[in-house]
Amino acid sequence: MRAVVQRVSEASVTVDGRTVGAIGRGFLVLLGVTHVDGEAEAVWLARKIAGLRIFEDEAGKFNRSLADEDGAVLVVSQFTLYGDARKGRRPSFTEAARPEHAEPLCDLFVDLLRAEGVAVETGIFGAMMAVHLVNDGPVTLLLDTAE
Repeated sequence: MRAVVQRVSEASVTVDGRTVGAIGRGFLVLLGVTHVDGEAEAVWLARKIAGLRIFEDEAGKFNRSLADEDGAVLVVSQFTLYGDARKGRRPSFTEAARPEHAEPLCDLFVDLLRAEGVAVETGIFGAMMAVHLVNDGPVTLLLDTAE
């Protein structure tokens, strides 16, 4: 699994002009799934994100987590994270998992984050979504379970 984690002061996702998920302070997580991903990858990634300390403490150090900040997570599935644009001009998406494999893992990831005590909002799997965010910092991390 691959996740782009952006620390945000607010984020929302709309589908057909309707807001389907919105958070205040927390993380926007763009989530991609590949063919070999399974439950173990979802568990690792959910625990990693729930425990990330990328909010500043009083000394300006990254020592505070979502729980410390009463933060939330907005998860948006994004198969294009597995796009390969090394050859030609049109990316290949052969490394992205098929929807029947990816959607249950995205749902599991969300459930696991919630089990860690994190408030989670989501987009709609497979929908054309408009994502709005205010990147705080900016702070952006790329997490990949394969690395």
